[in-house]
Amino acid sequence: MQNKRICTITAVLLFVLVLFSPTNLFASFLLIPMDDSSQSNHLKAYGITFKSLLQGRKVQWLLNYRGGSFLLEDHDEFRRECTIRGVSFEIISDAESIKIIEMISSPSMNMEAVVLEKAPKIAVYSPKDKQPWDDAVTMVLQYAEIPYEVVYDQEVLEDKLLLYEWLHLHHEDFTGQYGKFYGAFRTAPWYIENKVNSEKRAREMGYDKVSQQKLDVALKIRDYVFGGGFMFAMCSATDSFDIALSAEGIDICEVMFDGDPSERGYQNKLDFGNTFAFTDYQLERNPVVYEFSNIDTTRKRKVLRTEDYFELKEYSAKWDMVPSMLCQNHTLLVKGFMGQTTAFDSNLIKPTVLIMGQNNVNGEARYIHGVKGKGMFTFFGGHDPEDYQHRVGDPKTELDLHPNSPGYRLILNNVLFPAAKKKKQKT
Repeated sequence: MQNKRICTITAVLLFVLVLFSPTNLFASFLLIPMDDSSQSNHLKAYGITFKSLLQGRKVQWLLNYRGGSFLLEDHDEFRRECTIRGVSFEIISDAESIKIIEMISSPSMNMEAVVLEKAPKIAVYSPKDKQPWDDAVTMVLQYAEIPYEVVYDQEVLEDKLLLYEWLHLHHEDFTGQYGKFYGAFRTAPWYIENKVNSEKRAREMGYDKVSQQKLDVALKIRDYVFGGGFMFAMCSATDSFDIALSAEGIDICEVMFDGDPSERGYQNKLDFGNTFAFTDYQLERNPVVYEFSNIDTTRKRKVLRTEDYFELKEYSAKWDMVPSMLCQNHTLLVKGFMGQTTAFDSNLIKPTVLIMGQNNVNGEARYIHGVKGKGMFTFFGGHDPEDYQHRVGDPKTELDLHPNSPGYRLILNNVLFPAAKKKKQKT
């Protein structure tokens, strides 16, 4: 009888404590909202999520729920980090989190809760002397405080890519034509120095030509993807990568690039079966034209800047989780931006490749994704999502002025999605 009375008193005291205590006393989750109205810094929110994964804590990515929100375990450290980095968060209870997950799991809702398990190890393929602001991916990784390592030709040729789960290709020219800058910058000191240094590196690695070295690098990257790696590329790294693969064993470089004329009739010798994304394209033969091929739409596009937007496609979060993850955003309409390779001619994209973002005014593709072997790749046209027409020597973008950039969010989606727990295909 006495024990029963003690238990009753204890239950009443606990009820009173719960009733009159702050609601966050028993909270166990941090909800990082990613919608337009609630989140003050979308980009740094990815860094908080990545840090949680680095510490071995699982995260749930709530696809299509409030802009693709993140659900983290509640720890004082992460509350402080969110506050310091200016990331908006909400403290929710077990009961509230269960209600959210139940709502998301409903067959009537185009939403899904994806478990993120392990932070991918990230490599950025880039010349070691490049500054971070030369490349949008490097810049946003630093801004979001997501760790990465820089690799270049030597590391790739030595199979060091096997150490990484995710690879970004800097704005590279894999064809050995030095970015096709010859027409405008062949007398510029930086161009001359770059050419000399590139030729020196190629010789040190046993190659007669830079184009031969870059081809072998492209082939190693191809094998990395086939083996299960995730590859992301922007601007000229997209089309020049495919061009190099299609021109394996063919000399497409003119004399000013590699010391001898190009091979006669090389256009008809290209093998489009070797490429990742593009097919049936025509190479630009003129060495003074700042263009690799007709894959890029920069010279063909007639779009006013006020109309230069591309629309993200919506996918079934429960059935098409990968493209759903890659397209998570607080808006479906993203500002366009230019680059050496601004966008892709949709007619030259292989039918097996998803066009996830497209300009509906002229039909050009801006954001595409595909599967190769056991791995995946994503190509994103343009140079810098917040610098409309980036030119050589322009000042760097200050991401503190663009913490909610939809274009930069797409980059970070790609960084994060390899962390997703692999699910069995639904049948």
